[in-house]
Parts: sequence; structure tokens; C-alpha cells
Amino acid sequence: MSVKTNVLKTLEENRGSFFSGEDLAVKLAVSRAAVWKAIKELEKEGYEIEAVQNRGYCLAINNDIISTEGIRTYLDDRNQKIAITVDKVTESTNKNAKMCAIAGGSHGTLFVAEQQTAGRGRRGRSFLSMKGNGIYMSLLLKATVNAENVVLITTAASVAVHRAILKVTGKKTAIKWVNDLYYQKHKVCGILTEAVTDCESGMIDSIVLGIGINFKVERENIPLELSDIVGALYEQEDANATRNELIAEIVNQVMVICDDLNNRDFLMDYRENSMVLGKEVNVIGSESNQSATAIAIEDNGGLRVRYKDGEEEVLCTGEISIRLT
Repeated sequence: MSVKTNVLKTLEENRGSFFSGEDLAVKLAVSRAAVWKAIKELEKEGYEIEAVQNRGYCLAINNDIISTEGIRTYLDDRNQKIAITVDKVTESTNKNAKMCAIAGGSHGTLFVAEQQTAGRGRRGRSFLSMKGNGIYMSLLLKATVNAENVVLITTAASVAVHRAILKVTGKKTAIKWVNDLYYQKHKVCGILTEAVTDCESGMIDSIVLGIGINFKVERENIPLELSDIVGALYEQEDANATRNELIAEIVNQVMVICDDLNNRDFLMDYRENSMVLGKEVNVIGSESNQSATAIAIEDNGGLRVRYKDGEEEVLCTGEISIRLT
């Protein structure tokens, strides 16, 4: 690793603590001039580094630039060796992860970007990716389910993100089947699960799990046409966490659940935090949208609904809408 990378790693691991140039030089076995140069390079990249005479250098607590070193600092021991790619700008982290899967990428490989130029949601919809305000990440998972149960991965991911947000920020989100999280009645997270199929066998080879989160956005910066729908975890108030922390904890939670999908305990969290169970919903995707009551989450992640004529159906694909009051 470069001197700059090693300096950043040390400061990230000890955020809020001071290191003198001499201490850093000894720790990293480089010259003090090399440390000084690395600090200046990091400052040019936007890192807020406090420099105090007789105390040294300190990475500001509120510094919120996404970095490999920052993410790895908060990963559990079992995830320390996963490959991480962080881009300032990319077309789509899901696209990057799919290309990685085709090339034989390993389980747990993570792609993150500060900004996407062609982010997508379900059904090919564009996904708003605001620079410096969000989390745009994709995780490559080696397949552990058959095609019929791919929806279970999205269900598991929703619980993982819900748990991570609660642990890192203290904010409790509600889950809208199948792939959205809401905070204070506004959408703050969307999840897109895509399967990568082996052309020779026709079997699922990998799952790409794309997660987009509005982390900190001032309401006036949300496009007017989305202002009634879209929100953020933090709006006017200062964040009490960083995006690096939340990204890492999402990875931690996803890997715990998805590496043991036979254990369906996570469905208890999904059901308890569902915003649709017992509510009237609109089933979208049929020839004519129909009203129904959401009555249960099945063990495969499907949503059981009851139509007004009493007929029941389990939705494993498609989409629903719900009126927020």
C-alpha cells in the first residue's frame, strides 16, 4: 500500500485521536516528509484533517468521505479480506458487480460509489444518485438459492439494512414489500437484486445485491416531483454516524443472514417491521391493478394478499403500492 493509503488507514482506525508526524513515520517506517506529503494529498481529496502543533494530525470526527480504509475499519473480522472497490463516479455499481461475477469474482466482493450516472431501480427505472449524500453499493454473493427463491435474498437484505441502520444511527425504518425501506413515511432505501446465470448450465451462478440509501440530504435539494415520496436518514440535523460505518455494518449484517438462509429467524424482523401487513395495498403488474389486503409474509419472502372477492394469492414477483397516512 502507498504511504497515503497507510496514513489514511491509521487515521481512520483512530478517528478523533492525534498522531504526530514522527509517530506516523515510525509506525509506517517512512520519513516525516513522506507523511507530510501524504497528509497534503488527502486534504486535496477532501479529507478534513486537523493539524495541531505539538499534537499532530487527526481525522475529523465528522469527515464523511467514503474510502476502502474507512469501510474496512468497521468490518467484522470474518469480512476483513473481502475485495472492496470505491469509485468517485461510476455508471452503476450493480453493473460493476455483474462484470465481476462474469469474471469469476469472489463471494462478498463489494463495489461502492460516491455517485452513479446510470443507477437503476426495479423494472429499469432510473435511481436518483446524488453526489456526496448517499450510499450506492453492490455486493456480489455466490448463489445459495434456486431461481424460485431469489426473492428471499431481497427479503433478507431488507432486514440486514434495517438492522444496520438501527445499530449505526439509532433510526428505525419500516419495510415496504419487497425492496424498499421508509423512515418517517419517506423512502430512504431501495434494494435491487439481480441474478447472474451460467449460460452453459442455465443455473444461477451469483446474486448481485444493489443497495441505494439517501444518507444525508437537505429537503430543498430533493427534486420537487419526488419530495412527497423521497426522504433521507438525516436531513437538517448533523449525522451521528458516517457512511463508511453504515456500509460496513450493512455488509456485516448481509453476510450473517445470507450465509445461512436456511435459518429463517430474520423473517420475524421482516414481519415485525413491515409497513404493509394488515393494510390495503394496490397490486401492480397485473392487467388491471387490484386492491387487496396484505395478510402475511411467507417463509420464502412472498407476500400473501387477499382480494376483495376472498381469493388469496402469494406474490413472489411484481410490486405493490400503499397509501401513506
